[in-house]
Amino acid sequence: MTEQITVIRGDGIGPEIMDASLRVLDALGADLAVDFQLAGLAAQDETGELLPQATLDSIERTGIALKAPLTTPVGGGFKSLNVALRKHFDLYANVRPAISFRGSMSRYENVDLITVRENTEGAYLGEGAFTAPDGSRAESKMIATRTGCERIVRFAFELARRAGRKRVTVVHKANILKDVTGMFLSVAREVASDYVDIDCDDMIVDNACMQLVMRPERFDVIVTTNLFGDILSDLCAGLVGGLGLAPGANIGEKTAMFEAVHGSAPDIAGRGIANPCALLLAAAQMLEHMEKHDKARRLRVAIGDAISHGDRTTPDLGGQGTTETFADALCERVR
Repeated sequence: MTEQITVIRGDGIGPEIMDASLRVLDALGADLAVDFQLAGLAAQDETGELLPQATLDSIERTGIALKAPLTTPVGGGFKSLNVALRKHFDLYANVRPAISFRGSMSRYENVDLITVRENTEGAYLGEGAFTAPDGSRAESKMIATRTGCERIVRFAFELARRAGRKRVTVVHKANILKDVTGMFLSVAREVASDYVDIDCDDMIVDNACMQLVMRPERFDVIVTTNLFGDILSDLCAGLVGGLGLAPGANIGEKTAMFEAVHGSAPDIAGRGIANPCALLLAAAQMLEHMEKHDKARRLRVAIGDAISHGDRTTPDLGGQGTTETFADALCERVR
């Protein structure tokens, strides 16, 4: 059955990797009807707005967005277009898989983990933020709610159960930030008691960073707060070869947005060498969300096979190919 999604082609390398990704999805037979909308610099150039109402309306209607990287201009307005979208649609769960692909630039061959990050509270809320007029002092509150903690931890356990994962690790700093992350840890332990089929442990964030570098294979699903999740998920991307292989999903009760988590890379825009893998892996997450599980599996297998054989891959993956030749190799495999 054909389903409609909202597509944002993005800025910088965004249009290049999105066009390549849509070509692969078409070859896969993903049965998607695309509603193209604007955001970022492209939207500002055409409409005068960074995030037009038409784009928000489209995402509201389809419930699913596939988004290439956006550029937030320096200066006033949005702190981040991505944060604005997450806040508008209450996309409280950020899901970042990190999986080793043979033939990539990864330092490890056995990483297969998922970071689940609370997306709407904590340090990024910026409640009461201000800087003194003389620049001598700055403040910002870190806020957590029991509801926010419970729903993200339960999301992580439900994801683990659906994906056949065996362990959830709760990452915190409750030894020092006893109130805010202490609440997160306390609620996580309560929620864990409802999932006796899944092992649960907890780890202080600095130790988690060290253990990820030393023994990443011990991790399965990590669930943590907004700031720690932002840091840890990029650390995990580094374990598997970088942000070029790092997809992300932002999921709420009614809406989900899937994206490449790297930037718009204006320095290589138009050169035809951008790696579309992060966006395609995000598309695989999207297909799973739409319960197109076989197509998601075929897409991931094709990506892994092309990388392992170095078949027309882009320079960041050690190849001599282009965005288009890499897409050609993937199209051949998914058909």
